[in-house]
Amino acid sequence: MNFPCELICPTFKTVQHVEFFHRDHFAFRYHRVKAKKSLSQFIDFFWETDFDDLFKQYPEGFSDALFPNIGYTYLINLGTPFVMQLEEEKFELKGDGFLPRHKNMICHHSAGNKIFGIKFNVSPVIFQKKVNFSEYREYIFPLAYLIDRAVVEKIKGASTFEQRVQILTAYYDEIIQQHAGSLTPVDIVTQILQDCSAKNSFELSVEELASRYAISTRTLQRYFEATTSITTKRALQILRIRRAVEKLTTAPGDFHFSQFGYYDYSHFHKHLKEFLCKHTIDIIQPHLALMSNVRRET
Repeated sequence: MNFPCELICPTFKTVQHVEFFHRDHFAFRYHRVKAKKSLSQFIDFFWETDFDDLFKQYPEGFSDALFPNIGYTYLINLGTPFVMQLEEEKFELKGDGFLPRHKNMICHHSAGNKIFGIKFNVSPVIFQKKVNFSEYREYIFPLAYLIDRAVVEKIKGASTFEQRVQILTAYYDEIIQQHAGSLTPVDIVTQILQDCSAKNSFELSVEELASRYAISTRTLQRYFEATTSITTKRALQILRIRRAVEKLTTAPGDFHFSQFGYYDYSHFHKHLKEFLCKHTIDIIQPHLALMSNVRRET
């Protein structure tokens, strides 16, 4: 299934790139590197925008739309202000920010923008400070409390993406080594996320997961909200639909809803519509013909 390289964003009336559908844009216009093994439990990847050529092509700017994800992103602004939209609410970011990733988001880029980001599953800052990330899930917050300012200045002073990754890898590696094995909630949450992703098993109940670690469901929910900002079920449902959409958009002929634990087509379709925000539904509706290729038999 082929998708157009250009769509029009109804929010900003500019060209828009949509996650999963415009793969080349997100693969080649963002520098991205996975965190090394010792950090992978906490950090998914580091990334940085590379839009200089695109700004020549689109002098009025463009936007990128991303679907919900687990965890959160630290945004370090290396250029001019940009606009970030979470669902219906817009924020102008002049400095650095903390971005909760469980919402649909649209980022509007204009000439001069350059952003470095750290995509976390769980931030090692919770080893150092009493941070309950459930209190950070509705808005974009300043980074001042969540990362050492001296480290941010080093990142901004570095001349390359690779140098920025090295600075942060060393910084977080030291934190994790100092607190290895000292925080049970983090270990439990990250183990569940890794295990469910590796086995493509997202339909387990909260009760089943809690019993594995000999804790109550209430305790497990508190662990997830404190470390990821969202509930256990919400985190696993986001992981599941992201995996399903990725398969659906790359290999629709091989897709079947049961591969991801959906008990019938209606169950999957309902979850898919909840996952797509209305902005991206308006944009990609003509290109969701691939849905007709999905096998609907139970």
